[in-house]
Amino acid sequence: MTRAEIARRGEDAAAAYLDRIGLTVVERNWRCQSGEADIIALDSTTLVIVEVKTRRTPGAGTPEEAVSPTKQRRLIRIARHYLAHAGLEDADVRFDVIAVRPISDDRALLRHHRAAFTA
Repeated sequence: MTRAEIARRGEDAAAAYLDRIGLTVVERNWRCQSGEADIIALDSTTLVIVEVKTRRTPGAGTPEEAVSPTKQRRLIRIARHYLAHAGLEDADVRFDVIAVRPISDDRALLRHHRAAFTA
C-alpha cells in the first residue's frame, strides 16, 4: 500500500469517527495557496480544522509529533483563508489533531486531540 493510500484510509477513518461523534464534515482536502486542510468540520457553531496524521509504525515518531510548530502555523494560515473564502471571519475556530494507527485492513486506533493548539 502506498503512502497516499495509507493517508487516505486514515482520513476516511477520521471523517467517519467525526461523523459518529456528531461533528459535520463540511470539507475534505480543502486547498488554498497556503496548503491543504485534511478535514474542516463543524462542532455546533465552532469551525474545526482537523489535521489527520497516520503512521503504520512508530519508527518515524508518533503521528502527533508530526504536527510541528511550522505545520501549526501553516494550518492557522489555511484556516484564515478558509474563513475568508466562506465568509465566516467571525467564527470560533478550533484546531484538532487526529492520530491514526492502522492495526489491520479494516481497523485502526484513533487518538483525537481536541484543541491541540491555538491560533
